[in-house]
Amino acid sequence: MMLITATAHAQTATATVKTAPRVIPELPSNAPSPLPPDVAASSMIVPDGFHVTLFAAEPMVVQPISFAIDDRGRIWVAEGLNYPNRGAEPHDRVLILEDTDGDGAADKSTVFYDKIAYATGIEVGHGGVWIMSPPQMLFIPDRDHDDRPDGEPVVVLDGFGNEHSAHNIVNGFTWGPDGWLYFGHGRTNPSEVGKPGTPADQRIHVDGGVCRYQPVTGVFENYADGTTNPWGVAFDDYGAAFVTNCVTPHVFHMIQGGHYEPWRNRPASKYAYERLPTIADHKHFAGDKWQDSRSGAVNSQLGGGHSHCGAMVYLGDNWPDIYRNDIYTCNVHGHRMNHDHLSFRGSSYVASHNDDLALSRDPWFKGVTLDYGPRGEVYMSDWNDTGECHDYKETHRETGRLFRITYGELNGKPVDIAKFTDAQLVAAQLNHNDWYVAHARRVMQERAAAGTLGKDVAPALRKIFDDNTDVTRKLRALWAMHVIGADDDAFLTAQLGHDSEHVRGWAVQLLCEDHEPPAPALDTLAKMAATEPSPRVRLQLASALQRLPLDKRWAIAEALIGHAEDVDDAYLPLMYWYGIEPLVVADRTRALGLVSRTKIPLIRTFIAKRVVDR
Repeated sequence: MMLITATAHAQTATATVKTAPRVIPELPSNAPSPLPPDVAASSMIVPDGFHVTLFAAEPMVVQPISFAIDDRGRIWVAEGLNYPNRGAEPHDRVLILEDTDGDGAADKSTVFYDKIAYATGIEVGHGGVWIMSPPQMLFIPDRDHDDRPDGEPVVVLDGFGNEHSAHNIVNGFTWGPDGWLYFGHGRTNPSEVGKPGTPADQRIHVDGGVCRYQPVTGVFENYADGTTNPWGVAFDDYGAAFVTNCVTPHVFHMIQGGHYEPWRNRPASKYAYERLPTIADHKHFAGDKWQDSRSGAVNSQLGGGHSHCGAMVYLGDNWPDIYRNDIYTCNVHGHRMNHDHLSFRGSSYVASHNDDLALSRDPWFKGVTLDYGPRGEVYMSDWNDTGECHDYKETHRETGRLFRITYGELNGKPVDIAKFTDAQLVAAQLNHNDWYVAHARRVMQERAAAGTLGKDVAPALRKIFDDNTDVTRKLRALWAMHVIGADDDAFLTAQLGHDSEHVRGWAVQLLCEDHEPPAPALDTLAKMAATEPSPRVRLQLASALQRLPLDKRWAIAEALIGHAEDVDDAYLPLMYWYGIEPLVVADRTRALGLVSRTKIPLIRTFIAKRVVDR
C-alpha cells in the first residue's frame, strides 16, 4: 500500500528559524506602571520582517481574558472584570472591537453584553456568542447579527467547578475541524457537568483536560483527561489537537480518550497506571522545581518560565510558511511568545524549541490569547498586570491591550464569511489561510442544521476530496462533509483503505464518533488493527476502542497488541491499555488470554495488575 504522508511538514523537522535573541534584561516585577501601549508595541522584539502594532488598549479594553474573531474579522473580547472574585455582582463584559478604516487599529468598540458573572472563554457562531462562565456555559443569541442580544443568556450546561481556585478552571473555546466546540479544564476545580436539571447520577465528571460540546446535538463529552491547567486548544493542518499547559510540561498532543501527566489522584485515571507524556523535548525553565522558574537570566534564555497561556498553531497566509504548523504560546513570567516546532515522531509528535517569536519590554506584559485572522495577521492579548501568573492579590483592572503581529506587507480586503454563497463556502476550503477554511466550514454546518444548505455543496466537497492531490485539502473536504452530514458510513468505510494515513485515521475516528460503527466497518477495523503499517492510524484505532461497546473491542484490541514495533512508542502501548482496561473487568478469563498473546510487555503487566486491583 502506498502511503501519502505529510511530506511538506516532515521536511521542516530539522529547520531552524532565525529570530531575535531570546535573552532580555531582567524586568522588574514591581514596576509602578506599564509601558504606554504604543511604546509596548513598538519596543517588542520580533524576528526580521515582522512588525508589532497596537490594535486596542485601555480604556477601550481592559482585563482581556479571552477573545474570538468573527466572520467579518472583528474581535469579540471577554473582559474578566470580576477576577478573582467569583460570586460577585455580574459585570464581566463582551466587547466587539472593529477596525472600520482599515489602518490596523480598532476604532470602534461595542458593548454586546455586560452582566456576565465570571467570564473565562468566548467563541462566536451558530447564531450567537458562547461564553464560559463557571459554573455555567452560556449562549447569548444574536441570530439577526445586529450586535445586540436577542434575549437573555441561555444556560447550555452547568455544574462546572469554581470553588477551589480563581484561575485553574474551565476556560477558552475553539471550534474543532469536526464541528465540536473544544475547551480546556483545570485540575483544581472538578466539575459535574450536565444540562440544567440533570440529576446528579447522570452528570459527567471532569477533573482536568479537554472537553467538547456539539452545538447542533447538544452533546457534551470528556475528550481527554489530565494536565494541570490547559489554557488553549489548537489544531494543525491534519486535525491533531494540542494544548499548552502551566506548571508541568508545557505542550501536549491530545488524543481522544487519552490520560495525561500528571495524574494528581484523578478518579478518571485510577486504572490508567501510567499517563501520556508531554511531546516537548525541552522545558522553558532550569532545574526540576517549577516554583523557582519565575525569574532569572537562565530561565529567560530557556524561554521564560513554567507558566504558559494560550495556544495557536499558525495556519495563516501572512507569516512565512516555515512558521506554519508550529505551535505558539504566551509565556507569562517570560513576557513573551514561545515558539515550538512540531514534527512527527512515531504515532505522535515532538515539539522542539525554537527562538521566541516575540519578546516584550513591558514588565506588566502578560499574554493570554493568540489567534490569526482573515489576512493572516496574528492577535495577542495582554492581561497587563504585576505579580506572578495568577494576579489575584492586587489585581489592576484599568489595563489591557491587544497587539497585532504581521510580516511584511499585509494583503486582503474586508470580508464577511456569513454572506458567502454556498459555492464560495466550498471554494474557501482551498484557501491557504485556514481562517477562511474554518469559518466557511462552520457556516456550512449552520446552514445544514437550518436546512438551508444547497444540494450542490456535498458533491462539490466530494470532488475536492476525490481530485485534490494535497492530503490537507482532502482532509478539509472530509471535515466539511462530516459537519454537514454528507459522510455516510459506506463512504467512511471505503476510506479505511485510502492511500493516505491521515485520511484512514480520520475515517476511523468519524466512523466511531457515534459509538455505533456498522458491522462492515468493524470487520475492516479488526483487519486494519493487524496489518496497518502507520503508527498514526494505529493510534486512532486505539483511541476508537474506547468508543466501542465492550463486546466489539476484543478482536481489534488483540490485533493491536500484537505489534511488537510499538513497544517503545510514547503513546501506543498506553492508548492500547486505556481501551483494554474495561475488558479485564468485564471478562477476566478472556483478558488473561491476552497476556500470552501480546508482544507489548506493558500490556502484560497492566492486565495482571488490573486482575487483582479491584
